[in-house]
Amino acid sequence: MTVKKDLKKAVASAESMVGTYAMFAESTDDPTARQMFQQMQQDAQRHVDMLNNRLNYITENNTLYQQQQMMQGNQQNQ
Repeated sequence: MTVKKDLKKAVASAESMVGTYAMFAESTDDPTARQMFQQMQQDAQRHVDMLNNRLNYITENNTLYQQQQMMQGNQQNQ
């Protein structure tokens, strides 16, 4: 698996965690548990943001990736 695919997979997992923690926070009546899940949701969102930033950096700055994209575009146009 490539780094880009690994990052995309990690983003998807982290986004799932964000939703899960939000659901847990909404479904509990315990204020302490709600606060804990909200904090975990915020932490997971920071992970999503960091992973997306890295994914964007790789996409924009990886010359090998850019060359592959150009080659694929050329092959599709033929």
